[in-house]
Amino acid sequence: MRNLYESPLNKRYASKEMSYLFSDEKKFKTWRKLWVALAESEKELGLNISEEQVDELKAHVEDINYEVAEKREKEVRHDVMSHVYAYGVQCPKAKGIIHLGATSCYVGDNTDIIVMKEALLLIKAKIISTMSSLAKFADKYKGMPTLGFTHLQPAQLTTVGKRATLWMQDLLLDLENLEFVIDTVKLRGVKGTTGTQASFMELFNGDEDKVKTLEKKVTAKMGFKSAYEVTGQTYSRKVDSIILNTLSEIAQSAYKFSNDLRLLQSLKEIEEPFEAHQIGSSAMAYKRNPMRSERISSLSRYIIINALNPAITAATQWFERTLDDSANKRIAIPEAFLALDGVLNLYINISSGLVVYPKVIAARVSSELPFMATENILMEAVKRGGDRQDLHEKIRTYSMETGKRVKEDGLDNDLMLRIAKDPAFRLKENDVLTILDSRNFIGRAPGQVDDFLRNCINPILEENKENLGIKVDINV
Repeated sequence: MRNLYESPLNKRYASKEMSYLFSDEKKFKTWRKLWVALAESEKELGLNISEEQVDELKAHVEDINYEVAEKREKEVRHDVMSHVYAYGVQCPKAKGIIHLGATSCYVGDNTDIIVMKEALLLIKAKIISTMSSLAKFADKYKGMPTLGFTHLQPAQLTTVGKRATLWMQDLLLDLENLEFVIDTVKLRGVKGTTGTQASFMELFNGDEDKVKTLEKKVTAKMGFKSAYEVTGQTYSRKVDSIILNTLSEIAQSAYKFSNDLRLLQSLKEIEEPFEAHQIGSSAMAYKRNPMRSERISSLSRYIIINALNPAITAATQWFERTLDDSANKRIAIPEAFLALDGVLNLYINISSGLVVYPKVIAARVSSELPFMATENILMEAVKRGGDRQDLHEKIRTYSMETGKRVKEDGLDNDLMLRIAKDPAFRLKENDVLTILDSRNFIGRAPGQVDDFLRNCINPILEENKENLGIKVDINV
């Protein structure tokens, strides 16, 4: 509908799979599954509910009569009771036992937990797919020397592949936290209006064991190991905060990667994929802007800030619950997941198609390496009989002169040539060039890549083969 606002998260960034998880259809079908699980469990524990009633409910889980529910909601202004009514219209034999003993949060909160857990599993799959692409990249370029930066100033050398392991290390930390959240998140359970299970105690004539068993049955039927032992009317809103903090942490890692790549693309060393007919600028036809990386940065910033919403909500809930969580929660949680899904789609796309320019990288190394090699030159010259103090002063003087030549005159770095021509160093030009081999200055970088992939990444990829090779679509 072009005359109404539509979220760009749905239209431009998120996948159909993630969008579906937060759709009305997913929500209302899950409500019906919860009502089936409740009725079936109550029947199994002896309440006056027939198999015929349960079967009737099961028969209409998928074919929701939305128009009936929408019409009813306009009358009663209550979404849950409107859908109880609509379900009852389709299930006349069972309508009297739908939602028996439950409060709205039985379907609302339990559905939220179910949907978020499924969404976290999708996020996990995309993180692992991203790690797989980065692992291939790191292995391929583990031995390619590149200029390392600290404070965005030239530092010692590293390798292109070693730098990629830093991106993976962040994702590895995120994955460990994500798996903890997935493994520990629980269902809200069958708790009643203020969390005391009073209505269910009434239904089961004060039999606590049956009430506890009811919750265990429903929890198991919905695919969870356990429910939270205590709740108010809602599960603790700290759960939402924990989950969105986890999403924020993943966004932080993606943001860092995207910033690094934007800088590397400016240096013309590594670029994100650029399609044959892609336009970089409406005015400057030659430009290849890092628009996908910039989009990662943009969406990640939104996710990081959005994590404040459930944090404040959790802090400001009163006693057993207030409703000031509801409107905020309806927006903050789905959009955090949709935005991160968009971020990871971009991360997968970029990391699987990075373009490397070895000659540009080598040229930058060559322009800076002479300064870094001076200590090695000094040690070799001393071994050949030179005076350490005199040679140190000569190197300092030559370095200053060369720095002026490079920065002020825009000429090449001739430091090594100056040193080779000075007889005090007792080094021939070939000796200097041998010392100047960039591979002598990358330390254990290739070995670190091998160790990291073997010990940390490959076992995860092996365990999660089903998550590799995820296909993502980038809409714009």
